Amino acid sequence: MTAQEEQTVPDGWRIFHATGRSPAAAVELPEPPPWRRFGGGPPQSAPPDDPDGALRRLGPDGIAPQLGSEEINTVNAALLLRRPLLITGPPGIGKSTLAYLIARELGLGRVLEWNIVSRTTLRDGLYVYDAMGRAQAIAAWQAGLRDAVASGADGAEDAESSLTERQNRPLIGDFITLGPLGTALLPYHRPRVLLVDELDKSDIDLPNDLLHVLENGSYDVPELVRDAADTASVHTSDPGIRVVLRQGRVECREFPVVVITSNGEREFPAAFRRRCLPLELRMPTREQLLAMVSRHLGERPRHSEDLVDLFLQRVRAGGTHSLDQLLNAVQITTMGGFQVDGNGRKLVEMLLRDLAKGR
Repeated sequence: MTAQEEQTVPDGWRIFHATGRSPAAAVELPEPPPWRRFGGGPPQSAPPDDPDGALRRLGPDGIAPQLGSEEINTVNAALLLRRPLLITGPPGIGKSTLAYLIARELGLGRVLEWNIVSRTTLRDGLYVYDAMGRAQAIAAWQAGLRDAVASGADGAEDAESSLTERQNRPLIGDFITLGPLGTALLPYHRPRVLLVDELDKSDIDLPNDLLHVLENGSYDVPELVRDAADTASVHTSDPGIRVVLRQGRVECREFPVVVITSNGEREFPAAFRRRCLPLELRMPTREQLLAMVSRHLGERPRHSEDLVDLFLQRVRAGGTHSLDQLLNAVQITTMGGFQVDGNGRKLVEMLLRDLAKGR
């Protein structure tokens, strides 16, 4: 089917369909709007995949959370417009799972996670510089030079050999690691998926600090800008992978797929919300919960309907509950010999407890 023919198909503009299935071939995104194009380079190698991480978050290939047409449209709009997606909803509803669903369905590789706490700063997401480690390495290097020079009084040849082995000064790039946001903004051919989890837990200034980076798709590492060397090889948030930065600057080539989650603990500034597309996730219906149980466990286990009804009853009573709790409760009932009634009832009630009560 040609691109022109696709436009005549209902919803043919979508590139994300919430199927939960890995693509047979890489899904190419349409060209971004002129105001969301960036010129970073040189292009980086394709990021690693993380099938085990996706399996833990999503379950087997083909399983996906139940998303309605409006929710799918919002995700696609964020993808096509290269804008962050701001997802709200109660804890445990599956907000962070959506980042893994997008990465799996579009074949975008390993999800970069930035977990926010009250002490998190913008620099934590961009890069970390181990100044103390570098100072210690330089001190050890200088001590090695002094020892090599001192040993020259006994043997010139041995001193020269020792000096050659120790003369390589510690490089600053060895002590810099790009954070999840900093790694996501590297110039990849295809966008990375960045999960900014629970931004509402951050200091009040962090959303405003993010504005410049999200708008310009670039940042500088001041320690490298001031360094005499033109290039530096630094660590990234992908285990075992390093990249070369020129003059301490990073600019994306494709703006990353940014999924920001919030439990609604506070409001964000208007300027920040203007740059994001909002998506509110609600608790699935009874039918959707039963379908989710069947997909994850391969069948609809005995007692699953009663447990779904109990779960929904507790949710409607105003408690805080997670979908993981329901899956755990159903899973335990599939164990051979487990009885839901009697003593088993207490265990099920513990698994479905109100998380807001702290016990």
